[in-house]
Formats: sequence, structure tokens, C-alpha cells
Amino acid sequence: MPLFAIICRDNPGMLQTRIDTREAHLTFLRDFAGLRMAGPLIEEGEMRGSLLVIEAEDLAAARDWAAGDPYKSAGLFASAEVIEWKKVIG
Repeated sequence: MPLFAIICRDNPGMLQTRIDTREAHLTFLRDFAGLRMAGPLIEEGEMRGSLLVIEAEDLAAARDWAAGDPYKSAGLFASAEVIEWKKVIG
């Protein structure tokens, strides 16, 4: 199955939303067998987004899964890009 990178950028001033929604977000991630790696993007020492790599049937399935993220539902993300990714090293 292909891999997809999900690159999300937080809306400014939304750190409290990220904190308040974190447990629901982590549960969402743990419940998905296709998750390969995930973590926050850090800028100037603060969490400013998320990077996830998932395995999915196709781009539509990856987008559908990403749309269910509690962070997205809470309005945390200013943008979320889903793009096919090919692992070469690591």
C-alpha cells in the first residue's frame, strides 16, 4: 500500500485548542493501524503543526482518514495537505 504524508499547520494562537484536544487526537492515531509515524512540527520552540505518515489504499482514503482527526474538527489547522510519499532511506 502507498504511503501518504499529512502536513498540517496550526492556526495562530490555538495552542490551548491543541492541548485541550490532544487526548482525543492521540486516541484517533492509536486506533488507526495504517499510522507509520506522527509528531508535532516545532517552530521557535512551540508546536505549530503536525506531520503524519500513513499507509492507505489511495489518496482519497488518506484524505478521508485525515478529515476525521479531532484536531481538524476542533479548528486547530489552518491548512492540511495530504500527499503521496515514497520512503527511500530509513
